[in-house]
Parts: sequence; C-alpha cells; structure tokens
Amino acid sequence: MEVLLVGSATSHSNRYIFSPKVLAWNHTTTRKIETRFFCSLSSKDKSSRTPIPSLNLKRCAHKTFLRSFWQLNGRFISQGGFFFLKPESLPQLRKFSIGLQKAIKCSERFNNLVPVFSLRIIVTMMLVMTLGAAVSRTPSWALSEENLLFLEAWRTLDRAYIDKTFNGQSWFRYRENALRSEPMNTREETYSAIRKMIATLDDPFTRFLEPAKFKSLRSGTQNTLTGVGLSIGYPAKNDKSTSGLMVISAAPGGPAYRAGISSGDLILAIDDTSTQNMGIYDAADRLQGSEGSGVELIVRHGDETRHLSLIRERVLLNPVKSRICKVPGMGEDAPLIGYIKLTSFNQNASGAVREAIETLRGNNVHAFVLDLRDNSGGLFPEGIEIAKIWLNKGVIVYICDSRGVRDIYDTDGSNAVAASEPLAVLVNKGTASASEILAGALKDNKRAVLFGEPTFGKGKIQSVFELSDGSGLAVTVARYETPGHTDIDKVGIFPDHPLPVTFPKDDESFCGCLQDPASACYLNKVNLFSK
Repeated sequence: MEVLLVGSATSHSNRYIFSPKVLAWNHTTTRKIETRFFCSLSSKDKSSRTPIPSLNLKRCAHKTFLRSFWQLNGRFISQGGFFFLKPESLPQLRKFSIGLQKAIKCSERFNNLVPVFSLRIIVTMMLVMTLGAAVSRTPSWALSEENLLFLEAWRTLDRAYIDKTFNGQSWFRYRENALRSEPMNTREETYSAIRKMIATLDDPFTRFLEPAKFKSLRSGTQNTLTGVGLSIGYPAKNDKSTSGLMVISAAPGGPAYRAGISSGDLILAIDDTSTQNMGIYDAADRLQGSEGSGVELIVRHGDETRHLSLIRERVLLNPVKSRICKVPGMGEDAPLIGYIKLTSFNQNASGAVREAIETLRGNNVHAFVLDLRDNSGGLFPEGIEIAKIWLNKGVIVYICDSRGVRDIYDTDGSNAVAASEPLAVLVNKGTASASEILAGALKDNKRAVLFGEPTFGKGKIQSVFELSDGSGLAVTVARYETPGHTDIDKVGIFPDHPLPVTFPKDDESFCGCLQDPASACYLNKVNLFSK
C-alpha cells in the first residue's frame, strides 16, 4: 500500500490556507507502506495577487522540510499498522502531480511569506489532526477486533511453530491473503479462519481450541476430567490394515477400563459416527461430556468387534500408586521392592513420585520398579522433573527444530532423590510423549533396565498458548531426541527385555509375579535389575 499526503492551498485576500487530504488505494503490510508528500499551491483569485520578492529555497532547507515528513511517516506507520484505502481516489493522482510542479515553481514566493521551519510545524500538526480524524471516522481503515484476534493466532504460530517453512508456504503472504479474502465479521467466522490457517500446516497435533475446549484441556492437565478415561492416538501410518483411532491407554478404574478397553484397541465409531476420517481432538471432544451422560462406542480388539455403552463420569487423575513387594526366600530379611505406577504427567506428578519414593524408603525399600505402561504423557516439565529425581547427572533430552539441536535439558544431581538404587522401568505401546522422554533418559544414561514392548513413538512436543478471548492454540514447538540422539517419532523406544505375555498391569497382581516361581508371569529379581 502507498499513502499519499496531498496538500493544496488557495489564496483569498492574500491569505494562504493549507488543506491536507489523504488519498489511498489497496493495502499491504506495513513493511511496504511508503508515504510521500506533495504540496501544491495555486491562487484562484488572480486579481488579489501582489508581487513577492524572490528568494531561492536552499537545497538543505528543502531536504530538512521533507525529512520531517519522513520521520512523521515512520511514527504514524508504527502506530497505524494496516490501512484499507479507497481505490476511487486514484484518478486524482494526475491532478496532484501537476500541482507538485506548480509547487516547485512558486516555492520562492511561498518561502518568503512563511519561513520553512514554521511551515513544517503547521503542516505537521494539521497532518496529524486530519489523519487522526480520518481513521477514527472510517472504521474500514483500521483492523477490526476479529482481525486482531486472527493476527494474534498468526503471530503465535509464527513465533512458536517448529517448521519455519510452514509446510512449504509463504507465511506472510498467507496472512495478507487471509485478511483480504477471509470473512471475519463474527467470532465464529474468525475461528473458522484460524482453523483454516492451521489446516494448511498439515499437522494433526497443532490445533485451535475454543474457550470451552481450552478450559477443558487445562483441567485435564490438573486433577480431574469428565469422560470415559481414554487416551487415543492415530494408528501407525505404515499399518494400512488398521482404520479408526487407536487406544493409547485407559485410565485405571475409569469407565473404559472397566469395560475391558485396553491399549492397542481400535475405536471404529463414536455415537454412530465413523472415526475413519476423524481427528483425535474431535474424537476427544466427543468422548468427553457432562457427568452421567452416555456415549456409544464400537471397539475392535483383535478380530473381535464390540458395541459398548459407557456412562461418562469424573475420572480422578491421581498420577501415582505404590506398594511394597517382598521377594521370597530369605525370611524376614527378604529384600523389599518398591513398585510405583505412574499413570499421567499432570501438575502433581513429580511431587507424587517424590513422596512415594520417600514413603517406600521409610519401609526399607532399596530397589524400585517404575511402571510407565499405558501412560500417554502430559506436561513436558513434569517429565523433566521426574527424570531429575532418578538421575545423578546427565542429559535428559535434546530439543530440536528443523536446524538441529536448539536446547538441552540436563541435570547436575541437585534434585536427585533415588539416583543409586536398582531401577527397572516397564513400558508398552501405550507409553507415549512425556513417558517416552523419561524412559529414554533413564535408558540412555544406563540408569535403568527397560522391560516390555516398543513404545508409542510420539516424538513431538506441543505447547499451549492462550489467546486474548480465552481460546487457545496447541502448537507443535519442537521434536526431541533421547540422550543417545535417537529420534523416536513414529518409531518408539525399544526395551532391553520383553515381559512375559501374561504379565499383569495392575499393581495388586504385580507382586505375585515376583513371588511365585510357578506363575506364568514370574520374573526373577536378578533378571529384573540386570543390565
């Protein structure tokens, strides 16, 4: 866009009146705005003209005169941002360009009448007053509240999104085109424009959250969630035989858990709506709802397909369960193993793990089993803090973007609580995200032995940003690599040893597999902690 500030002056009884006008057309970003000043002077009342002594306008004064307008232009643009200007004013350009030539010819007489310095002050004041009035009276020249909300979302993605090519598109050009062509007259239209913008990134984990959904997400990382207690994800892309959405984990004690849904099951439909082309966040919204309401699911487990009716309830997200297991064979002096089941990484997770360790230690426990099976992740900082509990020193995770490693999370041992006791970690295909960060850190630093099956393989990190109207964005901000520089995205972490097929998931049955050599799930203590 280009803004031309055009002035004209007329003489009435030898009185010169300066009247600035604003002409404009089209629009573009403030980076491309150029302001030019033209001043034309003419006298319609020829009979009133009187000779004015000639005085040449010095070149340095002329430059100083124009420089003030360039400085004013910079200040005005920095505050004005975008302008939407009227194309019908364009034909007047020819008339005012002719006026410019007249202005140069009469500059000698005008400079003798009004000193250049005084003219600068007068014109600058009138210019600011005129432009201020024009902008205030013409709403189409300024960005609307809806435009500003869209730009807030655009800037958030511009700063935070991991892929700085933005899926191979010109991100600035998209902004310009969207402001020009996308309807943003209502809040719903603005939300639609934001969703359309995010869709161009082709990233299922970056999404827009309306205010209610944003609030629900925040509550889900705290203590409670109303739903059926399922964490879901996409099936592996290389597995073309699967369709629908995959269950990562079922919250112990929740409605889905009690109905027998387990990790690896496929959800084919929710309330008679197929999940074949459904996004995971759309599915999550459908699974959640008011306490006591019902939801119908079609679930496939292996070759078996089941129709289930579940009642939503408030699922308590107590992240930690623990118990003491006594290994037989040595009487009262038998070694004790502390079992810790970590189900999620919410705001209480690191504190709850620390408390569980201290409690077990108080009961003479000197070895630990950390169960991360069916833990679909949660808050990234909590994963880092829990890793610090178990590590004396070392790298926890590398944060990477398209250019390589951009940050390193490590520990010096100052937050360690149990850095020396034998430690085994249990994982499965329901172990995802922050759980994989923790498992990878413990494995690559040779702090623990991993048992189970390959993990889910979610190697991307999302951050949540709140927008000014209470809505929010979940944005993929980075990918991570384990301390051994392994990118586990869509691959997962491979354990050191498998678990027996019949090995139980509940904490009550776990101890039995350590105590009864005749059990099909028996796991020898020596094998459990041998690296």
